[in-house]
Amino acid sequence: MSKTSDKTDTEASALFRAAMADVTPLAQQDTAVQHDRPSPPPRRLRHTSREALPDDLFSDEAPPGEEILADDWLFLRPGLQHSVVRKLRRGQYPIDADLDMHGLRVAEARQILTQFLHQAIASGCRVVRIIHGKGQGSANRQPVLKGRVRHWLQQRAEVLACCACRAEHGGGGAIYVLLRRANRSD
Repeated sequence: MSKTSDKTDTEASALFRAAMADVTPLAQQDTAVQHDRPSPPPRRLRHTSREALPDDLFSDEAPPGEEILADDWLFLRPGLQHSVVRKLRRGQYPIDADLDMHGLRVAEARQILTQFLHQAIASGCRVVRIIHGKGQGSANRQPVLKGRVRHWLQQRAEVLACCACRAEHGGGGAIYVLLRRANRSD
């Protein structure tokens, strides 16, 4: 250290001590610091209607490839702002509704996903989370629904973007889905 910086440090310390001369420390208490309340858990949409919706809303013509199974997978419609995509990937949007698909068979998952998306859009949901699982419970411990759900979502015009969730929201076993606002025509 040079003499100039030592002198500056000494002067800064002296100024700080002078400014703090009349300050008295707070008494230490054994109470916990209160933080802001956490946001309420996302509301869950109930599947009240058991009527079947047409399965042809989703096609399995092209089987999902390996790239769609990657945990860093991202789907987005052209023209979506980068800031919106960044916030979605960071999990910064509130999750308006959840769908947990653990244990569902493919045909049942397709129908439930169709119903869920209809309800979410009708309810004005902007961001939903779909938990498809990682395949740990399947016979060969490989994901069954992961690629199919991602493939199905790309077929829906109401889906503007979707990506894997952050670890605290399910990681590679779940995805965030950004939905088109019902009253917009873009």
